Amino acid sequence: MITFDHVSVRYPDADHLALVDVELHIDEGELCLVTGRTGVGKSTLLGAMSGLVPHFTGGHLSGRVVVAGRDTASHPPRELADVVGVVGQDPLAGFVTDDVEAELAYGMEQLAVSPAVMRKRVEETLDLLGIAELRSRPLRTLSGGQQQRVAIGAALTAQPRVLVLDEPTSALDPTAAEDVLAAITRLVHDLGITVVVAEHRLERVVQYADVVAEVLADGSVRYGPPAELLRDAAVAPPVVHLGRLMAWEPLPLSVRDARRRATVLRQELADRPQPLRASVRPSGAPLLATRRLSVTHGAVVAVRDVDLALAAGEVTALMGRNGAGKSSLLWALQGSGSRHSGSVSVDGRDPAELPAAEGRRLVGLVPQTPADLLYLESVAAECACADQESGQPTGGCAALLDRLVVGIDHQAHPRDLSEGQKLALVLAVQLTARPQVVLLDEPTRGLDYDAKERLVEVLGELTSQGRSVVVATHDVEFVAAAADRVVVLADGEVVADGPTAEVVVASAAFAPQVAKILHPEPWLTVTEVADVLRSSAERVAP
Repeated sequence: MITFDHVSVRYPDADHLALVDVELHIDEGELCLVTGRTGVGKSTLLGAMSGLVPHFTGGHLSGRVVVAGRDTASHPPRELADVVGVVGQDPLAGFVTDDVEAELAYGMEQLAVSPAVMRKRVEETLDLLGIAELRSRPLRTLSGGQQQRVAIGAALTAQPRVLVLDEPTSALDPTAAEDVLAAITRLVHDLGITVVVAEHRLERVVQYADVVAEVLADGSVRYGPPAELLRDAAVAPPVVHLGRLMAWEPLPLSVRDARRRATVLRQELADRPQPLRASVRPSGAPLLATRRLSVTHGAVVAVRDVDLALAAGEVTALMGRNGAGKSSLLWALQGSGSRHSGSVSVDGRDPAELPAAEGRRLVGLVPQTPADLLYLESVAAECACADQESGQPTGGCAALLDRLVVGIDHQAHPRDLSEGQKLALVLAVQLTARPQVVLLDEPTRGLDYDAKERLVEVLGELTSQGRSVVVATHDVEFVAAAADRVVVLADGEVVADGPTAEVVVASAAFAPQVAKILHPEPWLTVTEVADVLRSSAERVAP
């Protein structure tokens, strides 16, 4: 169905190839998972399958890409639209209509599908993705996760033979992600559609994959069965890392398979001291406090009478299903968002009542769409501007950026960066102002596991300096590694608030893979398990 024959891609003015001599064959009805570190070229590989590379992006493609019997060199994207459906990293950037139902129908209109068939497909897609209640909603009023499901639905209504998805679950809560992946799997198994998925959250997808294509740092691609490729892959989910640690054979790819092999490990860990976690809240007055804070959008109550106290030196994870009110709460805390009632106090001041420059030093926010904050012509210019506006030494922002994501070209235009690189740039810009409270809205979208580890280190440094960090996220693995405390929202109300281990271990939806594998033992990460096993081995060593 998809064949790459010695394909290489070079973009204009680039000093290296984005893809190097790629040979790849994906059969009809296969689900291919594309993996690799942030910025290595996964989106370029996907773009070549749809003809967007090089017809839309520019650059030079050598070799041959054939999709459903059509050579992309002689068939531009408009001539592949009936066989290839594409969902990009930023759903909002790809929308062309105003509301959900119109967006689902738009692609079919361009393909001259009859009205009766269009209506039937729209209804089927609304039910398939669980978005029927959104059918009349304006697209810009949807949460990021809701937008992502609509974008997937808009691609599905054309009934393509190939579906190309760039991080389709990055903005979805765990339950919604499972629903979407279940729907995609049904398309593969029941209809024989070929699906290619690039995803950083491998823990969600790898168990469904038939094959894995790993894009390496030099632009080459490894290709093969998941268990074989992930045995030594640079990027792998926690279940694989735990399997490597315990030398399990065959290597488990799902929680179910790992639990079957973990009986002895659970027994051994039951006798070990529990991992140290922040079970006692920091003492002293809160750095940020809200009182009966409510936010409304028209008739919709997004946040309802929330009382929240954020302590210095603490990372708080804000979790909840899509549309629960997480982003609305963050914007209200930052001061730019609307408030219906209630108050926000940060060190005795309300950010909404301060000048913008002063407010940034009090509360910094990285939004879901970080590119909205980028407006200069190069990465270097954005960093220099951040240093100047924050009164910090030259080079501070750039150094922080290089810590978050390695290898970003500082002369590149910010809009040419991957979504993960854009997020890292905006995070570096916001942190340069050294705000007392740092708010991050889905900060791990587009970041690989190594980049997430570096982000955990940065957040640890911020809290050690007496700052408070709030992370609104669906990334349960990141929460397990980074958060001291978890606050769960539902319909704008706080329904759970406590130490990370207490909240996530008790939740089927928000528990990380290690917690599910080792349940009921309260272990959250592979690192915790490795540390306790290592310390035990050292005690018994002669």
